[in-house]
Amino acid sequence: MAPLFTTVLVANRGEIAVRVIRTLRRLGIRSVAVFSDADADARHVREADTAVRIGPAAASESYLRPELIIGAALRTGAQAVHPGYGFLAENAAFAHACAEAGLVFIGPPAEAISLMGDKIRAKETVQAAGVPVVPGSSGSGLTDGQLADAAREIGMPVLLKPSAGGGGKGMRLVRDEALIGDEIAAARREARASFGDDTLLVERWIDRPRHIEIQVLADGHGHVIHLGERECSLQRRHQKIIEEAPSVLLDEATRASMGEAAVQAARSCGYSGAGTVEFIVPGNDPASYYFMEMNTRLQVEHPVTELVVSVGPAAAGGGIDLVEWQLRVASGEQLPYEQKDIALTGHAIEARICAEDPARGFLPSGGTVLSLREPQGDGVRTDSGLSEGTEVGSLYDPMLSKVIAYGPDRATALRKLRAALADTVTLGVPTNAGFLRRLLAHPAVVAGELDTGLVEREADSLVPDGVPDEVYTAAAAVRLDALRPAPADGWTDPFSLPSGWRMGGEPAPLAHWLRVPGNEPVRASGSGRVEPDRVTVELDGVTHTFHRAGAWLGRDGDSWHVTDHDPVEAALTGKAHGGADTLAAPMPGTVTVVKVAVGDEVAAGQSLLVVEAMKMEHVISAPHAGTVTELDVTPGSTVAMDQVLAVVTPAAQDEETS
Repeated sequence: MAPLFTTVLVANRGEIAVRVIRTLRRLGIRSVAVFSDADADARHVREADTAVRIGPAAASESYLRPELIIGAALRTGAQAVHPGYGFLAENAAFAHACAEAGLVFIGPPAEAISLMGDKIRAKETVQAAGVPVVPGSSGSGLTDGQLADAAREIGMPVLLKPSAGGGGKGMRLVRDEALIGDEIAAARREARASFGDDTLLVERWIDRPRHIEIQVLADGHGHVIHLGERECSLQRRHQKIIEEAPSVLLDEATRASMGEAAVQAARSCGYSGAGTVEFIVPGNDPASYYFMEMNTRLQVEHPVTELVVSVGPAAAGGGIDLVEWQLRVASGEQLPYEQKDIALTGHAIEARICAEDPARGFLPSGGTVLSLREPQGDGVRTDSGLSEGTEVGSLYDPMLSKVIAYGPDRATALRKLRAALADTVTLGVPTNAGFLRRLLAHPAVVAGELDTGLVEREADSLVPDGVPDEVYTAAAAVRLDALRPAPADGWTDPFSLPSGWRMGGEPAPLAHWLRVPGNEPVRASGSGRVEPDRVTVELDGVTHTFHRAGAWLGRDGDSWHVTDHDPVEAALTGKAHGGADTLAAPMPGTVTVVKVAVGDEVAAGQSLLVVEAMKMEHVISAPHAGTVTELDVTPGSTVAMDQVLAVVTPAAQDEETS
């Protein structure tokens, strides 16, 4: 058996860095973390054996700088670099640079990364190896006319895809042949902006498809096996949010066939390490699966595979640590397993907790984690990069953690995951935990009738309409409790109590004006049991208990930031900063573009500013024709959610005030 490394640098952050460090610690390997200025006090930094600052907060000046990562590895005596996922994980130049510096890149050869990172070359390579591919265009560098001709030959609908990237960026679904020219132009613009490369391919669109991927594991001695499949069909904006293993769609014959196809795809590019081959599968004909792409790294959803795979001569002994086997393969070890040694036992489901607000159209959120509760044990695992006090900003990916549940069957795993999400508390930062819990209770999800469009179709029904009355009651109870004076010498002045007492009448409950961002203010009263970390109130005969931290309340994965509202102040300032004239930041982020100046005349719907957060751009447009009478930001300004950016005064008001 080849000796393992003594020191490994983890070239990533957040939950995946913590996850890798956990395995390094178990194996007795010294871990080195890297961090930007934004992550100086991050959990992965505190859990590593040592840590190195690599630059300013922006990823382009820190986590995406290969020379800084390699320099940190050499200074700390690391023999190898684990890239996690995202950032430099699929950067062939970085893998080459590690090798040139005498470091082992814990991943596949740079040539495999380069080949599979080009969707056109990847498709041609695996097709030559006998792997079925989605019917589509062939060749790279096609002109607009050639792409249009290919689309017409395939037949509508078709999917335009950038060759250089993934994550749904630049993908365009075209159903109307008359629009193909415009859609090609738009797809090229998006691809160029996202990846610096506007090369496109076109493929047949499969209605209501399922997204199923196969986990492969290969050593450097030509031995490749697969570890079964993961169902990843529950997606939003082409991003996975729920994954599970195994898939209820596949029978044993189809599973074996897809697994063999994945193995052949890995062999075709000389793969080694852990990787994933992704397939698109018609829900009504799972035997007709097609290769989509290969991810040449560890996947976000790898824990569900780890929980269901049993290994060994008798396919018993339970579980596998994919990070450990990445390390072992990278150090030169041979895989000790044959395909016959792999079995799938039980069922596992994962939910991705992201900093986003479902009530505001899933816009990125941010803030400080004031109270944190992450379930563990009894078939539940949480992989997280959070701790209380963590600042969640707008510079990095919005995924904060993953909650994974395991059970002997799918129904048990679903039930455990819903309960775990209800028990998840992340006060101070809005997340999608409550939305995911409701999604997992949707009848189609419970029945296993999934497709990649299900979440988009059902999203509105899974977001509560407004704020429950009991939230305001609980917030009012917190404020009432804060008014109660502390006893002095064992005695409390009864006239200092906020009892609502009045002469000649029944006590009047003390009411408070309260507001949850994005909702109208409410006047509410309430009393109950208020504790440092929770509050319990009764409303209409029903008892409600909330987690609390400061002005935040949480329950069943949902959270609300309940602030005080001053109607007098709002009346005085509302004309300038509260009505339809005001343009406010829809999410915490950075202003990247300002297209107007004070005094400019603008048209209704005209693009005025762009705010960027967590890899998402949001265009701020004029609500109506008029004049820009206030502009409070410049390019590069960091803004908070609901911060006033500009005011556009309608033309009619201009005339009245002139």
